[in-house]
Amino acid sequence: MTEDTPTPLRLVLAEDSVLLREGLIRLFGEAGFETAAAYGDADALLAEVEQVRPDLAVLDVRMPPTFRDEGVRAAIELRRRIPGMGILLLSQYVEGTYAHELLSAGGAGGRGAGGTVREGGMGYLLKDRVASLDEFKDAIDRISAGGTVLDPQVVRELLARRTDPLAALTPREREVLGLMAEGRTNTGIAKALVIGVGAVEKNVTAIFQKLQLEDSGTDHRRVLAVLAFLQH
Repeated sequence: MTEDTPTPLRLVLAEDSVLLREGLIRLFGEAGFETAAAYGDADALLAEVEQVRPDLAVLDVRMPPTFRDEGVRAAIELRRRIPGMGILLLSQYVEGTYAHELLSAGGAGGRGAGGTVREGGMGYLLKDRVASLDEFKDAIDRISAGGTVLDPQVVRELLARRTDPLAALTPREREVLGLMAEGRTNTGIAKALVIGVGAVEKNVTAIFQKLQLEDSGTDHRRVLAVLAFLQH
């Protein structure tokens, strides 16, 4: 490589499907990017990312062990550890809540490979969109330049959220609220979901906050939350 040849963008990938992972690595190469490392789950990526120091991380939303939101949680952790790193989430389905969580996490600028300053862009695309090399390359270029790239279908869902009071809830919070509607206590919810009571309490608090149910001292927030669920 000569001095005039630009250093290729270095990516890391977390995708549990071996076939899709290998296909993405090939696609990255065809687009002119370098795959610095590829992993089958988010934990493995997080364990090595600070040594690899890539410019951008591409993560599947749902990965082992629960296939719920491991990619989102990892992306938020990456934003905390390496603010300048670009993030691209890939999903099989439209999951606007997860896109909203990533966008809400924000992030600051930082330094990428070779000491170049990067602003830490982010994106959320459906996997079908990756089939177009031009669209995919354009998305990566925009994210690496500090931009935000959202799949059009995700944008439509995010806009629809503005009229749905429950749309801001995560899948786990919806489960907790549904069990609240069944009249279960926090202990009963914890047993049903096989999680700790403390985790249930955190979810309940988050539900109150997202539904904007302030502790007025007169209204029973638990009942108001259930009413919002039943009216949905």
